[in-house]
Amino acid sequence: MKTSLNIIVRPTEIDVNGHVNNAKYLEYLEWGREEWYEAGNLHYDVLKELGVQTVTVNININYRKECRQGERLTITTESHKLGSSSLVLLQQIHNADGELCADAAVTIVTIDIHSRKSRPVPDELRALFQRAST
Repeated sequence: MKTSLNIIVRPTEIDVNGHVNNAKYLEYLEWGREEWYEAGNLHYDVLKELGVQTVTVNININYRKECRQGERLTITTESHKLGSSSLVLLQQIHNADGELCADAAVTIVTIDIHSRKSRPVPDELRALFQRAST
């Protein structure tokens, strides 16, 4: 499954260099992942009912082009790899001209809400990866 989220860079996201602060890109990616979960009808309460939470364990990000205040950005998130208790999402941030500003591979692990230990990815979450291949 692939989703897109459009945002506008706000003044509070700019650093002393006049462009988006590197940490804000991680926040943008998080917003994109939330959009991905929502599009799959797996918001936090649904995952909790399934007895799982998802935690980000690794983000490998490449900063390609600076973004500035007022720019319109699109964050895309798509299914990439599915393991027994983990999944990898690929994310990209493009500007309005279609230029790649950042890309990342994000590894997420599913954990049991009570034991806080990893557990198999539930079928409902696995289904989002099957949608990608159909």
